[in-house]
Amino acid sequence: MIRVLIADDHDILRAGLKHILSEAGDIIVAGEANNGTKALEQLRAGQWDAAVLDLNMPGRNGIELIKRVKDEFPRLPILILSMYKEDIYAVRALKAGASGYLCKDNAESLLADAIRKIVGGGLFINQEVAESLTRDMLQGNQEQLPHKRLTDRNYQIFLMLVQGLGVSEIARRLKLSVKTVSTHKTTIQARMGLGNTAELVRYAIRHQLIESDAPLSG
Repeated sequence: MIRVLIADDHDILRAGLKHILSEAGDIIVAGEANNGTKALEQLRAGQWDAAVLDLNMPGRNGIELIKRVKDEFPRLPILILSMYKEDIYAVRALKAGASGYLCKDNAESLLADAIRKIVGGGLFINQEVAESLTRDMLQGNQEQLPHKRLTDRNYQIFLMLVQGLGVSEIARRLKLSVKTVSTHKTTIQARMGLGNTAELVRYAIRHQLIESDAPLSG
């Protein structure tokens, strides 16, 4: 039996994932957590075959959490389950140490197969992500688009900004100070050479990081 820990800050989603996996036959959800700190506590307290982590829980950045888990449990396969489409965040997650990335929209049909794949030693990614990884490997650090030069925390806040969230709301969700988020926003705009949130949104649309009907606020 495959023992899985699920970490997501939404109770309803965790319940839905447990229901999906209850029908798998060979997978059991042996633990749950609603933030990164509790996920680490659970991992330290038991024996696990895989961890399914949300990328955008409060507090510790999802990429930072992946790195922390892999530091302590280098052999534990991690599946990232995220609201973000695979081609937006998957490459960063995989480079941080994740073994797979699955958009929540596809969880019902693919979750069990994804867990089996990573527990078996494989990677669970779609073709677009595989191609993106190959391009990054061939290009190295040359000719990178501005958003690929952002730090992981910068990129997380960038995505939240271009989806219409204000600085105060981002600070609340990530449990950061408004001043810290504002500093990140200033850094993002400077590194990308863009003057305001509207320009960030237009950039994100142009590079297909968000849908074209996203709000142009700020």
